Amino acid sequence: MSYNATGNPASRRIAALLDEGSFVEIGGAVTARNTDFNLQAKETPSDGVITGYGVIDGNLVYVYSQDATVLKGAVGEMHAKKIANIYDMAMKMGAPVIGLVDCAGLRLQEATDALEAFGSLYFKQSMASGVIPQITAIFGMCGGGLAVVPGLTDFTFMESKEGRLFVNSPNALEGNEISKCDTSSAEYQSQTSGLVDGIGTEGEILGQIRSLIGMLPANNEDDNSYEDCMDDLNRACTDIANASEDTGIALATISDNQVFFEVKKEYAKNMVTGFIRLNGITVGAVANRSKIYDADGNAESFDAVLTVDGCKKAADFLNFCDAFSIPVLTLTNVTGYEATKESEKDMAKSVAKLTYAFANATVPKVNVIVGKAYGSAYVAMNSKSIGADMVYAWPDVEIGMMDAGLAAKIMYADADAEVQKEKAAAYKELQSSPMSAARRGYVDAIIEPADTRKYVIGAFEMLFTKREDRPDKKHGTV
Repeated sequence: MSYNATGNPASRRIAALLDEGSFVEIGGAVTARNTDFNLQAKETPSDGVITGYGVIDGNLVYVYSQDATVLKGAVGEMHAKKIANIYDMAMKMGAPVIGLVDCAGLRLQEATDALEAFGSLYFKQSMASGVIPQITAIFGMCGGGLAVVPGLTDFTFMESKEGRLFVNSPNALEGNEISKCDTSSAEYQSQTSGLVDGIGTEGEILGQIRSLIGMLPANNEDDNSYEDCMDDLNRACTDIANASEDTGIALATISDNQVFFEVKKEYAKNMVTGFIRLNGITVGAVANRSKIYDADGNAESFDAVLTVDGCKKAADFLNFCDAFSIPVLTLTNVTGYEATKESEKDMAKSVAKLTYAFANATVPKVNVIVGKAYGSAYVAMNSKSIGADMVYAWPDVEIGMMDAGLAAKIMYADADAEVQKEKAAAYKELQSSPMSAARRGYVDAIIEPADTRKYVIGAFEMLFTKREDRPDKKHGTV
């Protein structure tokens, strides 16, 4: 290998990301071939990007790392072709691609040559989507057309201080200036735009990627994401009932050894997405969340409703899980939809995308109702009616059209308070109880919260060989 692991940030990041001594560089002798504007007089070792392969905990991965010490990491013709070559190899071998980005943009001296090669990178990413996992980590600049690269990948991480991600710079936005709102910052991209899955220091980001690779299959056909389970499969989750609102805690409680890798943690916090392990198998988790507790026990609260951003976040995650045959578990606690003028613009379409993602997914799907499950918002959250294979409910949950008291007021609007109270109690028993849903077959079993881990593991084991056909079509349009 020709790179120096301590010579510059690009090579240092590769060395920290991969198992020690495993990196093999490809194309180390490549340099820029353009001679316009006296470019040949400048040193362009590796044309500003180190490419190759190595292993993470024994798992083969392909890596490219942009070198900001060479023309500030600007993408030229050979630079882009080297990355495209890595994609070709990764597709043939069925292994993930990890891009470590630190780039000033497209190389102006190469103009159309750079554009053409860069466009081919978009194409390679598009063809690889759903075939191999793609991960991007941003350590410096990632602006203009390069910002589309993380948009085309499955997971994006960003260094919290030096990372900059933007299509248009903050000062180029009408009415904005960077001191008002830094739209290129890791905070904005993780909390507001939702493009970034995780932020942190360079070391923290590389550690997160190593952990994520261990959870993911290598490609869409060969699943090597299993590991031996040392946790008790029948372990009682004694305190899980207290986590029905903070379902991030509930998911960690269910998982083998409390392993939970949450993605897009800072975006649409009322919807949880991430990966857990059940009997050693990676499972994608989607859950409604109405509270987040910090280490001191303080809670950040949200309404138990579907939001536009929450639906988009969950739908994208579900599409990834389905593409890579990762089973899906949902924890449902939802009362309806966010009701604001802003959300109404996109609410119907966003809920439609979520509904379609659940209905379209052919992987094993298990739903546990842990709180309220009201109306069509519940239907969209992996209900039996849109394709859930198994639905469980805790004993004290409510399943139905709406709150029983509100239903009684609507049905008996002219009755006095005492009659409405009696009718509400009757409605709750006849139409909103988990037993009522179970009698109709909409819930497969009512389970004690402490037994949740045991039941979901059993369900996924039963569903392991699931096969489900869909109508013959090119693709859906939702």
